[in-house]
Amino acid sequence: MRRDLTGKIKILLIRTDRLGEFVLTLPAFRAVRKRFRQAKIFVLAQPYTKEIIGRDPDIDKVICYQPQTEKGFYRTLRLSYVLRKERFDLAIIFNPSKKFNIICFLAGIPKRVGYNRKWGFLLTDRIEDRKYLGRKHEIEYNLDLVRSIGIDGQERLSIHLREEDKQRVEKILKERGVDVQTEVLIAIHPFTSNPAKQWRIENFQSLAREIACWKGVRVLIIGGKEECWGRKYFLEDKVVNLIGELNLGEVASLLKKCRLLVSCDSGPVHLCAGVGTPVIVIFSHNIPEMIKRWRPWGEGHILIAKDDLVQVSVKEVAEKVRRLVDQEVENESVDCLLLKNRKH
Repeated sequence: MRRDLTGKIKILLIRTDRLGEFVLTLPAFRAVRKRFRQAKIFVLAQPYTKEIIGRDPDIDKVICYQPQTEKGFYRTLRLSYVLRKERFDLAIIFNPSKKFNIICFLAGIPKRVGYNRKWGFLLTDRIEDRKYLGRKHEIEYNLDLVRSIGIDGQERLSIHLREEDKQRVEKILKERGVDVQTEVLIAIHPFTSNPAKQWRIENFQSLAREIACWKGVRVLIIGGKEECWGRKYFLEDKVVNLIGELNLGEVASLLKKCRLLVSCDSGPVHLCAGVGTPVIVIFSHNIPEMIKRWRPWGEGHILIAKDDLVQVSVKEVAEKVRRLVDQEVENESVDCLLLKNRKH
């Protein structure tokens, strides 16, 4: 590999899709850093990722990419020109993309790693894309890609929390009258980007209202700026409505303080698992392969998986929340949960 003037190789890691997918690539990023301690590592990803890895010690720089605006032949050429000037030695493309296969080829990156699809012949190193089979978790698939070029890594998901994010979260909670020392904090994320995965927001509203009445418990509602339309559903005095008020780094710091998160299948589920907080996930299907690939990583999580979310009652979810609050978490496997759901 060629080197820059400081003698360090330069590596480009590419993951440009949604929050959950990006978070589940972090173990592979860390594996690359462990293998190349002195390298300069750049990440090409959507702008929101700066809120998560903007000051991550494993990443030197984030190159922002907006899929919605970076369209057309001219923009493809422009980005390849920008990358060519950086003189990268290695590029790893984690989400199969004809466009990025072309861009990395035109950028003259000598070692290009990715999946053998969508013009995979432009890559120097490639593996078959078998993610759709759902035989492994997404984290394991991402590690398989870097292992294909001799980079070993641990199947451990961790998110670097910035001190300024922690301090702002503490300030906001204090201003809202939340006592993090004595109250049990339960976060609820009542949104998802896919309508087919959405448990009715009125159900989340009822759930928040019920949990907020429990002694010593405080409910925190989280969501992005694009989800501010949902603020009106969570205006009870005992519920702290933080929709649209926190960036993703601050959300991660908040979730670290919580006993658990309740959510549909969404990006914050993986963000929460990355800080070591249990999650109750309401899945809109009970296909084992899909759940195995996209379940929250780690132990202590509870999955409610049904083909039709109408079958999921507020009472059922509240009972599982109570179980975690009372620290009576059972080690229920995905298979056991699916079996129970099929009997109902």
